[in-house]
Amino acid sequence: MWSILANPHRFMAFSKWAIPISAAIGALLFAYGLWQGLFIVPTDEVQGGHIFRALFIHVPSAWLCMGLYVGLAVASFVWFIWRHELADIAARAIAPIGAAYTALCLATGSIWGKPTWGTWWLWDDPRMMSVLVLFFLFLGYMALRAALETRQKAARAGAILAMVGIINVPLIRVSVDIWASIHQGPSVIRAEGPAMDWIYLQPLLIGFVGQGLIVAALTLTLMRAEVFGQQADALMARRLAGD
Repeated sequence: MWSILANPHRFMAFSKWAIPISAAIGALLFAYGLWQGLFIVPTDEVQGGHIFRALFIHVPSAWLCMGLYVGLAVASFVWFIWRHELADIAARAIAPIGAAYTALCLATGSIWGKPTWGTWWLWDDPRMMSVLVLFFLFLGYMALRAALETRQKAARAGAILAMVGIINVPLIRVSVDIWASIHQGPSVIRAEGPAMDWIYLQPLLIGFVGQGLIVAALTLTLMRAEVFGQQADALMARRLAGD
């Protein structure tokens, strides 16, 4: 599958129909999950009444920002080892989406945290700080690539940063288990099974899958734009050389 999509022509053919399908299904699932989470499921007085509904945006954004960074690191690794051009294009497409989802995770976490914990932010909380580091890694990747003069140097430097930064993702996951944190422990992904009732878990997972499909569509769209841009540059260069 990956070797097929490594070919730009096959990728463009695949993404042409994959984008609208992923976006349409993702939008429907996301809308259903969000509607259920915000308006249908009962309130949870333990977590502060209606404010707990922020979890239907916060939790999927947290999962997705970590998943997107893993995707960034994997794409960077593939480019670094095999020099697949589409892998570098994928990494460049993932970075701004990952930064946006990390910002959403931080913002919704603060909104949820203020009435629940009595504070918007704690600088000594390991979960908050490790997610903030993730945000800076996305921004740093984009800034580093923009600062270097050649595409090859930018791709190499960005790939190294992305691969080194992957160590932060498991730290986010285990931060509440290793260090003292105001965050609760895992309630969905646990060895003994989810602690969350199915009435809350179902819309959460449906919304997460929907957002995942939307993210896939956005990533493919940015990749297609980059491929078109490179093709336009190559065509312009040939015309200038012919003149």
